[in-house]
Amino acid sequence: MQIEQFDTGLKGQENVKKLIISPEENFKNKLEVRGYLKQIFKNGISKIDENLENAFSNNIKVNCFYPLNEFSGLNEFKEKFWKPLFNSFPDIERREQIVIGGTFRDKIQVGSISTLSGSFKKSWLGISPNNKMINLKCCEIHELKNNKIIESHILIDLLDLMLQCGQYPLNKSRGAEGNWLQPINRDGVNFFEKNFEISQASLEQSLIMQRSLNIKPELECKSDDELREKLKNHPQSDYWHDKMIWYGPSGIGTARSLEGFINNHQMPFRKTFKERNYWKLGHYCELGDGKFSLTAGWNSIQAVYGSDHWLGYKSNNQNVTMRVMDFYHHDEGKIRENWVPIDIIHILKQIDIDVFELIK
Repeated sequence: MQIEQFDTGLKGQENVKKLIISPEENFKNKLEVRGYLKQIFKNGISKIDENLENAFSNNIKVNCFYPLNEFSGLNEFKEKFWKPLFNSFPDIERREQIVIGGTFRDKIQVGSISTLSGSFKKSWLGISPNNKMINLKCCEIHELKNNKIIESHILIDLLDLMLQCGQYPLNKSRGAEGNWLQPINRDGVNFFEKNFEISQASLEQSLIMQRSLNIKPELECKSDDELREKLKNHPQSDYWHDKMIWYGPSGIGTARSLEGFINNHQMPFRKTFKERNYWKLGHYCELGDGKFSLTAGWNSIQAVYGSDHWLGYKSNNQNVTMRVMDFYHHDEGKIRENWVPIDIIHILKQIDIDVFELIK
């Protein structure tokens, strides 16, 4: 089975001249974004205007998880995202797990995984507070220009919040729920990689593995056992570490080993989305940074929800799009860990499952 080679970035931008920055500049950009977010969370509502104006452009473009979705402007960002967050979690803190920087085409970007921890005191986005400490899985990608963030993509796992608050409305996950682990044997936040070739090799490995996903044995297999064996021996297997961990969002859960990944997520996903196009729009972010890499698409996957295998909900062959990020840790020549935030609530809304109605 041959892996097809093609550009995986946003369509129509293949010939955009690639911006090159030094490892020192990349590290400085990561520190800058980290500093902005540190001040915002440290001071909370008390200095919100000053800190937001320092970090973001006035016409910031924001791409958020459902139900916030896409909007523009610093005031909208403050009113829709930041003020409600601080009002509901007044003592919230941000703890970083992974910070990845670099350039993709003509854009400077910094991505991160963090945990937002705080006491849930007031209703947030229709979710009732439990007056206990909660941990929000938060994944972000910010684009920098002239020392300001001009575009942000943010995925917070609201299903995980509902689970922590005893309001989980969906079918039981196949994988393990709970907090994601830190990268094994490596600092994912403070590292500095001077060798550009190491960073490039990490990104290329993740992109080749992703291109292999276009090979679809589910279209020809007649049984689950046959499909399972085909996926174990699929070209993807060349890129996953024997002790790989796939950290999925709430609703799917985390799986260990390629076999666990296939059983808990990949096989049900492939059976449900036999008609899918990973690259209809393409990635808006592709970064390699040392032993880490990051790719992301905002509706990069377009698919037909063709069966109930994946999440257990009846299919009417609805067309859906997906908001996805993939954070990778490369170790011993393979992909050792993969953290995958997916806007599950947004997907379910497209098949007429309204999670916020279910929890009322």
